[in-house]
Amino acid sequence: MRSPWMLTALILGATACAPTSEPPGRSAVERLDAPTLQPPPPPPPEQEADLTPVVSPDALRPGQGDQLASIAMRTFVHAEPRRRSARLGYLRAGTVVERAAAPAGTDGCTQGWYAIHPRGYVCVGRTATLDADTAMVHATPHGPRRGEAYPYHYVVSRSPPPHLYVRLPSESDQRRVEGRVGSVEKSGWEQRNEQLLGPPDALTEYLQSGRDLPKPYGAEEKVRFPVHRGRARHNTAFGLIATFDWTGRRFGLTTELDLLPIDRTRAVIPSEMRGVEVKTEGTPAFVMHHGVRTLKPDASGELRPEGWAGYRSGWVLTGRSAVSGVYVETDAGLWIPASSLRIAVLGRDLWAHAARGLKWIDVSITRQILVAYEGTRPVFSTLVSTGRGELADPETTSATVQGTFFIQSKHVSATMDGDEADENARDLRDVPYVQYFHKGYALHGVYWHDDFGKVKSNGCVNMSPADAAWLFDWTEPVVPAAWHGVIHEKGGTLVYVHP
Repeated sequence: MRSPWMLTALILGATACAPTSEPPGRSAVERLDAPTLQPPPPPPPEQEADLTPVVSPDALRPGQGDQLASIAMRTFVHAEPRRRSARLGYLRAGTVVERAAAPAGTDGCTQGWYAIHPRGYVCVGRTATLDADTAMVHATPHGPRRGEAYPYHYVVSRSPPPHLYVRLPSESDQRRVEGRVGSVEKSGWEQRNEQLLGPPDALTEYLQSGRDLPKPYGAEEKVRFPVHRGRARHNTAFGLIATFDWTGRRFGLTTELDLLPIDRTRAVIPSEMRGVEVKTEGTPAFVMHHGVRTLKPDASGELRPEGWAGYRSGWVLTGRSAVSGVYVETDAGLWIPASSLRIAVLGRDLWAHAARGLKWIDVSITRQILVAYEGTRPVFSTLVSTGRGELADPETTSATVQGTFFIQSKHVSATMDGDEADENARDLRDVPYVQYFHKGYALHGVYWHDDFGKVKSNGCVNMSPADAAWLFDWTEPVVPAAWHGVIHEKGGTLVYVHP
């Protein structure tokens, strides 16, 4: 992702200046005449009582049962209750969090800044409301499935692309908008989609009511028709919060709260690529060349065929070898031909991170291998896809930038433009588990290709969604449970990209 959505600078509010008294000292024109006696000044008026209501400290802290709801694609959380303070992260539409009972201030926010759990302040207004019973909450069945390989169901629009409905359309609405719809027998596309998407979700009360879906602040604006907002673009990829059966068809609810007919899309086939957690001392390695037979020593020590190591399966090597290095031992007690493996080269501690036991990430462009460390110990490794430019200049090619960086922001999902796309999907919505480490360069999951272990991207470090989910939960800064993203200007986990 070379041209991602980047978090913008804070919008500066007008600064109000309180009137000040004149400074002490002589007047501009000195009086030269002799001083005269003046009557004593009148007694000062009685001080008026302070009628400002006293707010208890507890009212300024979340946790008393009060709630705040996000009604925008990005409801920013600030470090302090003022517009110019740093952004810590953001919530997404439909999310409900605990808040303080009373506002902590109104600097640049007429409806007030409220402390939320676990930290930070949110401005109530266009992007947030104190009404946790708002339509936005009822229209959003649940948030992303954090920790799972795919936080949403993913589909890509086919030709002709689907219409984006504002509510569940009646059969007559569908015929009027789309022409002929449905069939006696479901097509191969529909059957395949249903297998990949799994069982439908239960219809929510909000959708059953027939009301129009609210539109989150900051969502893409489209021309509004009576029952739809026009068509999606061809080859647009969508993350779906939920899917529903309605009038004999399956509909999906997008993260921008549009309803699209699933039979106008193709569901994404999940990647089976999984990295390896390193739980014993050893070196990560991956089987290439379409898999290989494993061996195991018998009672006499002779290596005998045992099973099969699949393509891209991950192993941890103990360091022992046999038959003049032809076979290497894994921590599972199996032996694999060394020639069939792509073996990680364990990184050197260049920044004293290892000595302090800190987390850091090593990405090798030539090997297309990522290794995550805690101190000197590798804890996880996987195959990746870096930029197609390989080791060339990233300023003029699609190579991945090399150097030492720190994770600057993390997003449960983020929309990417066509730079990271391919022929299978060109407009990428809700790309999973995005972690920016330098300008537009990020570590992230990919649902539109499954070529890990080969250069493929336009500069980002692509991973399978399952591996991206593991890394997302492991790295720092941590994204709080209800948040959709977090920003860390000073930098989180170190990322070292090299040949």
